[in-house]
Amino acid sequence: MTNHINRFSLEGKVALVTGSTKGLGLAMAGALGEAGAKVAINYYNDEEKALAARERLDQMGTQTKLFKADVTDEKEVNQMVHAIEKSMGPVDVAVINATCDQPHHPIEEYSWEFYQSMLDFFIKSPFLITRAILPAMKRSGWGRIINIGSEVFHLGVPEFSAYVAAKGGQNGWTRSMARELAPFGITVNMISPGWIPVERHDKEPQEWKDAYLPTIPIGRWGIPEDLAGAVTFLASESSSFVTGQNLHVNGGLTLH
Repeated sequence: MTNHINRFSLEGKVALVTGSTKGLGLAMAGALGEAGAKVAINYYNDEEKALAARERLDQMGTQTKLFKADVTDEKEVNQMVHAIEKSMGPVDVAVINATCDQPHHPIEEYSWEFYQSMLDFFIKSPFLITRAILPAMKRSGWGRIINIGSEVFHLGVPEFSAYVAAKGGQNGWTRSMARELAPFGITVNMISPGWIPVERHDKEPQEWKDAYLPTIPIGRWGIPEDLAGAVTFLASESSSFVTGQNLHVNGGLTLH
């Protein structure tokens, strides 16, 4: 009988986590590293924070390298994937996590340019990254693509339509790609966290936080490490019969 613990091991695998220098991305990169994967850290704006993230993961014993790239730019994505393949090996696991600012506005105050920026991060970026890593995954007959979604699509959060719409599109894209890539041994899933306060939420109104917390059935805030088990499972051999799924990590707030 196969040791089920070994099926969670990522030894010998290369994982790319986009937007992985802080918050949820860094926690997931750390979890994959603890499972044995070599981790490609992606960043774009803050090199100092990227260096600090690499140092933190190195101290945990994770093999890491930094890769600067705008994940919405086709040329930069292709260059990044080529550099990862050359220095670390083909990407076996891709966690598509990079994001941008997500202001709340009524529909009248949004511009199409802002809507487009949401689509670029949450539909264009998964498309570009998947297309770049797919040849190697198809050759090996194994791959894991994990989109980071959000509970907002299921909650229908008001005055947040650009982000909600883009996350809904990303969810649909995940489902379609899961069926398309399943014959090649490649699974495509989504993790949808709840509101887990990280650095980028520091300026959000306290009254929002006070209103949200009582809605969580488990009765506590989520923390970035709550995603560790979910991302490790979906990246591992243990999830080989799981694809096209959207795993909500939000303390039971959305039940569907």
